[in-house]
Amino acid sequence: MKYLITIVGPTAIGKTALSIQLTQHFDCEIISSDSRQFFKEMTIGTAVPSSEELESAPHHFIQNKSIFEPYTVGDFEKEALQTLEELFKNNDFAIMVGGSGLYVDAVLKGFDAFPSIPQKIREEVANIYEKEGISALQKILEENDPEYVAFLSKTNPQTLQNPQRLMRFSEVCLATQQPYSSFLNQKENKRTFVPILIGLEADRTVIYDRINRRVDLMMEAGLLEEAKKLFPHKSLNALQTVGYRELFDYFDHKISLDFAVDEIKKNTRRFSKRQLTWFKRNENTTWFDFQTPFLTIANHIHSLTENNN
Repeated sequence: MKYLITIVGPTAIGKTALSIQLTQHFDCEIISSDSRQFFKEMTIGTAVPSSEELESAPHHFIQNKSIFEPYTVGDFEKEALQTLEELFKNNDFAIMVGGSGLYVDAVLKGFDAFPSIPQKIREEVANIYEKEGISALQKILEENDPEYVAFLSKTNPQTLQNPQRLMRFSEVCLATQQPYSSFLNQKENKRTFVPILIGLEADRTVIYDRINRRVDLMMEAGLLEEAKKLFPHKSLNALQTVGYRELFDYFDHKISLDFAVDEIKKNTRRFSKRQLTWFKRNENTTWFDFQTPFLTIANHIHSLTENNN
């Protein structure tokens, strides 16, 4: 029996530290499912594990792509499963850690098959968003897939405010001339491993305080300079993310630097709330307070595997 221990939870809760402890305990390797940490040009603003953390445990999918490479959740699903297949040849365990719910679900449950998107369409959608804003992307989806808009409005309204997701919806609609939702739930995906889901949580005030302190540390570490280097490429999909968008607005003279930093904190707090909402949907996740002793969590995992064997 092969087990994929999956650690989820809001940003800044301590997932990386726990994943390293578990990796050392089970003598296995880590797959990152954090969609922002894939990109080698984005280090500080994505809270990439430190060099010491990376050296203390084998990691995969950390800064392995460029922001200039098209990379979708479907690409990640395929590559992650291939990597897991190799890892499971030598070990019964692997660790997956990350706060990107869509990417976690892609590995655990499978992702729907979507057609490849021509680069021309990607650039067209990026230009629409840059020039006309999120409302233009919402209009594209409304015109091409009104039923899906109605569904999201009831079940997951924050998705309709997410530029990156809306850009993806728009790309599929414009490239195929078909509703985005027509590509959903078309196949049954089988997995050769048993997922063990571990969630980390804390009181909201604790999470928010940890987020605020992390943003301050990012700024001290040089986030402003990192964002400035990326500013000429601000329309790229990979850069439509918290921590960069706000500083791009500062460089565009739309807001002050202090306000931009406050916005990063606010938007990251909102993001953490959405993360918890997403991960709490899975009833198979066992939740622990972020200060729970490591051995308590490790023993819980051992008890689950013993029951399966």
